[in-house]
Amino acid sequence: MSNSPRPPSKAPANWTEFAMAMLPFADAASTDLPLGRLLRLALFQFSVGMAMVLLNGTLNRVMIVELGTPAWIVALLIAVPLLVAPFRALIGHKSDTHRSMLGWRRVPYIWMGSMLQFGGLAIMPFALLLFRTPETFNLAVASAAGSFLLTGAGFHITQTAGLALATDLAPEEKRPRAVALLYVMLLIGMMFSAFVIGGLLIEFTGTRLVQVIQGAAVLTMALNLVALWKQEARDTAATAPDRDTPDFRELWTAFVRDGRNARLLTAIGIGAAGFAMQDALLEPYGGEVLGLSVGATTGLTGAWAFGALLGFMWSGRMLGRNGDPLRIAGLGLVIGIAAFLAILFAAPFHSPVLLFAGSIAIGLGLGLFSVGTLIEAMNLAKSGTAGLALGAWGAVQATCAGGGIALGGALRDIVSAIAMSGDQTAATATRATGYTTVYIIEILLLLAGLAAIGPLVGRARTSPSNLRDAAGQPFGLREFPT
Repeated sequence: MSNSPRPPSKAPANWTEFAMAMLPFADAASTDLPLGRLLRLALFQFSVGMAMVLLNGTLNRVMIVELGTPAWIVALLIAVPLLVAPFRALIGHKSDTHRSMLGWRRVPYIWMGSMLQFGGLAIMPFALLLFRTPETFNLAVASAAGSFLLTGAGFHITQTAGLALATDLAPEEKRPRAVALLYVMLLIGMMFSAFVIGGLLIEFTGTRLVQVIQGAAVLTMALNLVALWKQEARDTAATAPDRDTPDFRELWTAFVRDGRNARLLTAIGIGAAGFAMQDALLEPYGGEVLGLSVGATTGLTGAWAFGALLGFMWSGRMLGRNGDPLRIAGLGLVIGIAAFLAILFAAPFHSPVLLFAGSIAIGLGLGLFSVGTLIEAMNLAKSGTAGLALGAWGAVQATCAGGGIALGGALRDIVSAIAMSGDQTAATATRATGYTTVYIIEILLLLAGLAAIGPLVGRARTSPSNLRDAAGQPFGLREFPT
């Protein structure tokens, strides 16, 4: 009987490899930011996703159907949070230069955003219930607008400071994977909240509305408190009240004066608007043009979310292999163009399969584009200006996306009114005209986004001598994407 030592088991290594393959963001962790701590930090994205679903989805239907609120008022209320979006760069700068004896830069802003979000959600159901009686209609509009503004301001502030905190905590080589994980958590929060809140409000009563929304308010505070706990180390020197801090206008002027930064923000705005114009039209398109049931059109949102999840995971893998963020963003634009072409052809072929495939591809393209441009914004951020750079990304992205949604709905109505005759038996092609016009414009916007982002790909960020490729020609659209 041999007493020779057995060879070391390979099972632990094999299990580790299996876990890394099944958990695509497991290697986003590092010694300084372990996976448990990173997942805990990502909970603020879950609360933001919950608030976005409430404002843009669930309450949209509740106000119009159950409370009988005019659709144009609902649209205006949903747009109220966008008033805060352009100020995200300023919010980020304030968190960069925050003065405090406590030594925290990001924590006060995440806490303030959480409080605003909690306050807006706490008073929201009572404001909405005022729409039930005509005598309190004006008070209802004012109260609802205030609650929507508080909630929107809260999640914009929380997300801007939270992403800046993640940039501070994650090592540079791990930031791409960490950010992709944060956006997966945002999507998970949206999907989970949509199913749970929608299920709880199937049997609608005023009491149930108050319970659900105020429950979301309490959950927001709980999640954000857990996310913040012992994340940011105190540094009283970095927040000393008597230290000199740069002026926002000077920093912003210097930031946008850089041609690369200005071009990147332009590409982000064009791409965000291009992807967002269809947000309020996809389900009506499936129902009105293809004759799909309510259940089937609701599945389009699930298809979009599934595609977005795939996009976030794919972008995380590519970034983990040192992929160029701008090439990833450009790939998202290309996939988006193919997606809208599929949706365009779904009407003449009367093909729900093409429509669902296009919905998945929209989510996939948007996921790649969002993560790619966000990582590039993080690359622009220096240690003292992470909030400014990430705030600029969020400001441009949110503002242009909101404007795109509003423009898409208006264009659809205007074109349909022009194209439709008084004949109630108008052809399907005529009914689809308003939608297809918007989709064609979205394709053109995504092409414009490619033209804007193309010259940035492959360029060095600091050395002007590297602005040309090996052939000595400036990098342009014809070389993009490879």
